[in-house]
Parts: sequence; C-alpha cells; structure tokens
Amino acid sequence: ARRSVLEKMARLFFTHDSPRRRALERFLKERPDAADYARFHAVCEMTGASWQEWPERLRSGELRPGDYAEPVMNYHSYVQWIAHEQMAGFRKHCVRRNLRFYLDLPLGVHGDGYDCWREPEIFAASASAGAPPDSFFTKGQNWGFPPLHPERLRAGGYGYVRRYLGFHARHCDLLRIDHVMGLNRLYWIPAGFPPSQGAYVSYHSEELYAILSLASHRHQTGLVGENLGTVPPEVNAAMARHGLRQTYVVQYQQSPGPGPALSAPPGQAVASLNTHDMPTFTAHWQGLDIEDRLKLGLLRPKHRAQKAAERKKLNAALVRFLQSKGRLQEGATDGPSVLRACLSWLGAGPAEVVLVNLEDLWEETEPQNVPGTSVERPNWRRKARLTIEEIQRSTQLREILSQLAQARTPPLASSARDV
Repeated sequence: ARRSVLEKMARLFFTHDSPRRRALERFLKERPDAADYARFHAVCEMTGASWQEWPERLRSGELRPGDYAEPVMNYHSYVQWIAHEQMAGFRKHCVRRNLRFYLDLPLGVHGDGYDCWREPEIFAASASAGAPPDSFFTKGQNWGFPPLHPERLRAGGYGYVRRYLGFHARHCDLLRIDHVMGLNRLYWIPAGFPPSQGAYVSYHSEELYAILSLASHRHQTGLVGENLGTVPPEVNAAMARHGLRQTYVVQYQQSPGPGPALSAPPGQAVASLNTHDMPTFTAHWQGLDIEDRLKLGLLRPKHRAQKAAERKKLNAALVRFLQSKGRLQEGATDGPSVLRACLSWLGAGPAEVVLVNLEDLWEETEPQNVPGTSVERPNWRRKARLTIEEIQRSTQLREILSQLAQARTPPLASSARDV
C-alpha cells in the first residue's frame, strides 16, 4: 500500500522541473552511493533474482542504462531522499525538544543486499555469523549473515566501517553497538555446518575501538555497547577504557538469592527490563518463554519443572527486593505492580539512561524477536497490539511513564510526552 502511493508521487515528481527536484539532484550528486543503491534495487526488480545469480558483469558491480527500468531507479532514489529528509526533520525536532535520539547499529547485513554486492571482498561469503550452544540456546544460533573479514577490512583501511559508523553517528545522540563482543571476536559457522561446529575468529579490536572513538568525538555521539551473554573479560575492560556505556538488563541481572536479587546498575549504562531479543516482562513473569523453548526444542520436557521452579524463585526474590527498597507494597505480587516497581527502582537508580519497552506497559506476551529462529517465528513482523493513536490516548501508559520520569534524580523530563 505504501509503495503504490510513493510510486505515484515519484512519477509525478519526475515529470517536471521544480525546486524540490533540483534539491533531489543535489542530494544524489552529494551522495553518489544513494544513486548507486537505487540502481542496484532497480536491477534486482528487473531480474527478479539475488545479485549472486546475475550475469558476471552485473554481479561484479558494473551497471549500465538498459540493465534496469529508469522509473524504478527514480522511485528508489526518490524514497531514499524522502527518508533522508524525514530523518533530518526528526533530528531538528529532537534538538528543539531537548530529546536524545537513540539508534541501534546492527551487527551485520543481508548477504543478498547492496553492501555485499558493492564490496564483496570484505565479507566472508562462505560463512555465517552466530553463537555457539549455551544453556539458553542449546543448539547454538545461526544469524544468517556473512561476517566481515578482519584482514580484508584492515587492508582497506576500514573504509567500510568508517562510512557506516559516520552515517549512523551523525543522525543520533546515542548509538548502541549490537553484540559489542564482535569487536574482539565473532563466531563463524562454515556454510553447510550446524551452529555447534563453528569457531571464534579474532578481530583487531583496538583498531576498531579507535575508529569508534573517532566517530563518537567527531559527531558528539555517545556509544553504548551491548555486552550481554558470553562476554570475555577483555571486552568490558576495553569498553571502560574507551568510554563506552554498558548495557544493564534486569532479566540478565536477576538472582534468586541469598543476596540481593539485583545489583545496582553502573552510572555509565543504559538500563532496561529486557531487550528486543528477550521475552517481554509479562511473558518472563508468567514463564511463557519456558513453554516456547519447549516448543522450539531448545528445552527438554524433563527440565520443564526445574526451569519453572527456578523462575518462581527469581520472581519471589525480586518481590522481596523491591519491597525492601520501598518500591512495592506488601502483598502486591501481581505482574503489573512488580513491573511498575521495577521501573521505579531503575528510574531512581544511577543509570544514565533508562530504556522502556512500550509493549511491556500493556502486558504484551509475544516477543518481537526470538534469536536463533527464522521460519519458526514471525520475527520483526508482528504488529503492535495498540495503534499509535491508542498509545497516545492511553492514560495507563501516560501514568506509568510519568511515574518513571518523576523517579529520576533530577527528573528526566517534564511530562510523559517527553519520555
């Protein structure tokens, strides 16, 4: 539906000269990669195939007029420009409202995409990035994208890394580096092998941290490292040395006792209840993720009762902890009350940033992403239960966000609208 409208707009746009058309031409002249990107997608649509299946000349990066339909190329140029204008407008809005814009830097790109076609030499096409088996993902994970080749990156002066970092950093105030351990090492899975038979490949981490630091300084953008999961000690040491903020996640930090259920988050941290790769608060509280792992074959039926009992202990310890901190009333052990108490505790804590998943606030039970799955789960395709308008009208959400804002010392924002 969106494309059908944008195509009509693009056709009309290119039928006559105008100040906005000249602005687009300037944009494409200043950003030749955007025009190249548009041609690539036009050829994809002309051939109906991945670039790996194209004839040799096209596959090697040489595109000529006639290889693609010009209206399709114009469409892709137009929508890239519109997206650029929207991002620039949003940045101005953030500056006016004194809001910080937070972006996520993904760990990789799709093997069928533009980056791998334009710079195939820096990708290890015969492998996939992933993670080895652990207690949660007992079969390991194959993330399905080709890893960057450390020596070829270095030989090219890290030009590709410098370009994508600069592109992200100039648009935001905080940039989260997904799987920051990938700066030190990344788990490679050879094509045709299961995730259990991969190996770690080392990267020139100090060189990559130097490039990150330069991009941060040049664009005045703060950096956040997602240091969750299996984290070698040298990763946290390098993050501290280079001034990257840590990631603090309640679900990772919970302890059944006998000590405190949660440790205080560091000051230089982004704190949250969960992440987009974890169960929602309600699903975790009710143990629904345990049932899902059973269905996916990640948990054996004989371990079901054990995992459920462990979760019950974690929940009980969390309730006691929040009550001891004066955040939860005696007898209030229901999920929504504990959720509010957790957010209140995080808000009053030392973490520089508290990140809230809006879906937790209306007790969503379905995750947006289940790592290690593709066809098994509709990752990133599930629509939110509430529309934007319903979210804006929700007094419950506004009340929770207002309480969180007031818990900050000093308060983060003047109203829930600004959180």
